Amino acid sequence: MKYGESTFDILYLLFAIVSGIVILIKARTKTEKLMGISALVLGLGDAFHLVPRVLNYFIEADFTVYLGVGKFVTSVTMTAFYVLIYYVWLGLFREKANKAVTCLVWLFAAVRVALCAFPQNGWLKNSSGMTWGIIRNVPFVMLGVMIIVLYFTKRKESRRFRPVWLYILLSFLFYMPVAVGAGLLPILGMLMLPKTVCYILMILTFLLATLNDPVFPENTGKK
Repeated sequence: MKYGESTFDILYLLFAIVSGIVILIKARTKTEKLMGISALVLGLGDAFHLVPRVLNYFIEADFTVYLGVGKFVTSVTMTAFYVLIYYVWLGLFREKANKAVTCLVWLFAAVRVALCAFPQNGWLKNSSGMTWGIIRNVPFVMLGVMIIVLYFTKRKESRRFRPVWLYILLSFLFYMPVAVGAGLLPILGMLMLPKTVCYILMILTFLLATLNDPVFPENTGKK
């Protein structure tokens, strides 16, 4: 099991980071640059948790602090990722930012990060109770719901980005049982694999759009 999971984690990190770099190199628009940055933020952030996790399988050492701090960093970068793809949505569909929606996006993100900073999360011990697992994820879920709805409403306007709302929805459905209950039932951690597949599909969408789509709506003035 450790070889299969470790191989998967390493390949995912390489794919996310390399894809982010390629997108930034090939980017022609602000929207494409945001997609590249979002892929890098996701990949580099997840590395803080996944690299110690892989090393923990093969090295006899205490990785408790590294795993816990890695989870904290990943929690923050996952939040940043969804803020970034909100702005990807604005650029992709040439939507004028709604002040109320934008404020809510930033509010949920800020509250989520603030809650993650509380010592009750037990990051240094790599141990978090169910109560704080729920508390810190309430604003994160609210942020995710907003992003899902936004992409869902525009699903018919872009064939390439049509399934993105579903990838986000599934990623949350796989993530929440882990975030809330993995401390009590470690087997739930296996749900992180399909959750990661959803992230891979999102990054792949960004990569293919940058490499294959001739122009984005923002270039042509058309939706």
